[in-house]
Amino acid sequence: MINGVTMKINIDEYLMNALKEDITGEDVSTNAVMPQAKLGTVDLICKEDGIICGLEVFERVFKLLDDQVIFETKLKDGDRVKKGDLMGVVKGDIRALLSGERVALNYLQRMSGIATFTNELAKELKGYKTKLLDTRKTTPNMRPFEKYAVTVGGGHNHRYNLSDGVMLKDNHIGAAGGIRQAVDMAKAYAPFVRKIEVETENLSMVKEAVEAGADIIMLDNMDDDTMREAVKLIDGRAETECSGNVTKERLKTIREIGVDYVSCGALTHSAPIMDISLKHLKPIE
Repeated sequence: MINGVTMKINIDEYLMNALKEDITGEDVSTNAVMPQAKLGTVDLICKEDGIICGLEVFERVFKLLDDQVIFETKLKDGDRVKKGDLMGVVKGDIRALLSGERVALNYLQRMSGIATFTNELAKELKGYKTKLLDTRKTTPNMRPFEKYAVTVGGGHNHRYNLSDGVMLKDNHIGAAGGIRQAVDMAKAYAPFVRKIEVETENLSMVKEAVEAGADIIMLDNMDDDTMREAVKLIDGRAETECSGNVTKERLKTIREIGVDYVSCGALTHSAPIMDISLKHLKPIE
């Protein structure tokens, strides 16, 4: 259904859990006004400018309730849409349209909001070597959808989960007794094909990470001047990642410093949803 990491995951389980959360027994309102099956249509309306993302997820929610539902649209994920656009029409059993509306829109609004917000930041790095990354700061049970939305917006995925790579953060380093010890232990434990990333907070830690043989060095919450010194100190001996206090305005400075990556948790934890509605439901006579 979706490219990338979510191809490896059966997303139906996620969608069914969301539907079960919303319908624990029955949809009382729908069953009250629509006791029997009846075909109808409802319009998908865009209420603000942005980048659409999650169209197939939106459709799949309805199909899990009624596999005869048809979603007609000429759009694809990544397309720009404008306020007032008719983005598509959903046709099927009115009971499915009513019961699936909120869950389907929740996914579409959330994913489109992330794609739109990511694109705003990614544009600041166009033409520079620095790549924009997401983080694991995702909504529980929404990670495959949110990370996919980042890629649609022009960003890139950092590691998907804890099984996906070695990242030695401050607490790992504390547990191991130091950067050198943590890196040595990671090299001994992890397969050689896995890169080892080390989080650093000052130039002393950067020097130790370089000497320990880290593959990627994260420059965490450093001010601009310290970051410049860190990049010079590393001198291409490891890839560099900037993290912490990343804003659209600050990206103009970060891109000039020349780090390889900049990770931004706000892409997923602070992106506003995109306003989208299902309107004008009507029976097919």
